[in-house]
Amino acid sequence: MSMGAYPIALADSLYFGDFDREHSRYLFEGVVEGISHYGNCIGVPTVAGSVAFHDGYEGNPLVNVACVGLTDEERLVTATAEEPGNRLVLVGNATGRDGLGGASFASEDLAEDAETEDRPAVQVGDPYAEKRLIEANEELVEAGLLRSARDLGAAGLGGASSELVAKGDLGAHIDLGAVHQREPKMNALEILLAESQERMCYEVRPEDVEAVEAIAEKYDLGCSEVGEVTDGNYVCTFEGETVVDCPAEFLADGAPTNDLGSVEPEQPERDLPDVDLESAFEAVVAAPNTASKEWVYRQYDHEVGTRTAVRPGDDAALVAIREAGDGETGVGLALSSGAEPNWTDAAPYDGARAAALENATNLAAMGAKPLAAVDCLNGGNPEKPEVYGGFEAVVDGLADMCRELDVPVVGGNVSLYNDSPAGPVPPTPTLAMTGTKPGYEAPPAALDGAGTLLVVGGAGDRRLGGSQLLAEFGGTDRFPAVPDDAGAVVDAVADVADRGSTLATHDVSHGGLAVTLAEMVGPAGAAVDLGEASPLAAAFSEAVGRVVVETTDPAAVRERVDGVAPVERLGEATDDGRLELTVGGTTLDYTAAEIAALRNTIGAAL
Repeated sequence: MSMGAYPIALADSLYFGDFDREHSRYLFEGVVEGISHYGNCIGVPTVAGSVAFHDGYEGNPLVNVACVGLTDEERLVTATAEEPGNRLVLVGNATGRDGLGGASFASEDLAEDAETEDRPAVQVGDPYAEKRLIEANEELVEAGLLRSARDLGAAGLGGASSELVAKGDLGAHIDLGAVHQREPKMNALEILLAESQERMCYEVRPEDVEAVEAIAEKYDLGCSEVGEVTDGNYVCTFEGETVVDCPAEFLADGAPTNDLGSVEPEQPERDLPDVDLESAFEAVVAAPNTASKEWVYRQYDHEVGTRTAVRPGDDAALVAIREAGDGETGVGLALSSGAEPNWTDAAPYDGARAAALENATNLAAMGAKPLAAVDCLNGGNPEKPEVYGGFEAVVDGLADMCRELDVPVVGGNVSLYNDSPAGPVPPTPTLAMTGTKPGYEAPPAALDGAGTLLVVGGAGDRRLGGSQLLAEFGGTDRFPAVPDDAGAVVDAVADVADRGSTLATHDVSHGGLAVTLAEMVGPAGAAVDLGEASPLAAAFSEAVGRVVVETTDPAAVRERVDGVAPVERLGEATDDGRLELTVGGTTLDYTAAEIAALRNTIGAAL
């Protein structure tokens, strides 16, 4: 909203402790309920995301959310204050004591009594006020009344207003007593730093203040003219006294840079578990990390706004942008979000590269080519060398892969000190990536039943490091190699997905080929032979950059990816709704109903 954009889609990536622990399930249910309530009320569909369970989040779950909005060059609003004499106007909910110190609370070691002691740090959201603020902001943008804008997030009014004027090399004079409040006797610090939600800070020309106030009143929102832009220091007064007086850049950009010690993570050697193919298949397909997430996304209103062309449950969401494109064709905006803590815990650098490539492959499986990404970099206490070493590695891994993909990381945030008595969280570099394609149609992940099955891409490495198989049965292995020339592979997959002869596509990642094929089976089935390779490696390696393609023209697929990526024939799609999976001479045979029952772990438990 602060960029002059109208929000059209949300993605949420959620991380919790082991699913078999009652407390983890309690938190999981509460977070999903909170997202569904707020998201459904504001009329912005939650269309994509991910869920991961890992014992490293037992004491410190993570909730990462990304939002996509629409704007254009004419509507674009910056966060840079323009001119001394312009007014600073606060629009939205009244300021309360809730959320005081919320951002710093979110990045600190959590003690056992944090739930009681830190409850005031949690913001109290009002989704109906947010919906009104969205529409008011849209009207303010359309009317051209805003010179610059920032939403009130971390550090509340103090953070938003100081950053706004600092970016313009300017200052401000703010009267904290002018802020509309919902609690009595708030002091200057509380007013300045409270992180109460549903508030925007706008720079407005003096002659436009009255028009802004009228629009706020129309939407039943509070509105306060709290100060003005100056060419001096950042100054705040309260009840006639000056309580802040310093250069704005000191507040906005004055944090010191620390050169912390780090220890580079090491990868283990191979020590695989002794488990038969059937037991492995049933355990991995039913694992909460790889099981169906339908219980989550069925609670979200993912079709509000009538833009959602491909709903949650596929590799990526696809949203219709009817305002763009050629005639009635429009543009499809694909959105993928997530990370895999098993990967980055096992190999932070390569795991982060794999997470970035997996998000890009998700878009490519829909026929979309990646354009941009934002990240949320979550880690533990960086003053611990082994934690900071992992954090350095995931930052480098994301940067290197996004560079290979030619995908700019255009925004994001960092959340550190995510420690609790259970220990630090795994390095968790959540990435949300968008891409576009002509039109809004994409091949489904479900099999059609009339084509040949190929797997396109990959580096030929089938090691099991970071896999769900090892999470279930123990053992160690190095993380599989990530393909070279990833950008060319992603482009080739996107082109293949957009062919009329392509009947279905699904990326290979969490749980490996076995889970990918299990997810594709429904009314149509598959007869697949993975050859005489090691059954566990062939079926459960989570080597990324691979997509299963059902096609009626295998030769055309091979021609498109020749010299770019390997292509392997897996078998044939069938019309009997069964998965017949043969590896190393052993054949597994499951009906779609049996697979659905295995994959219903989360729904059956909640």
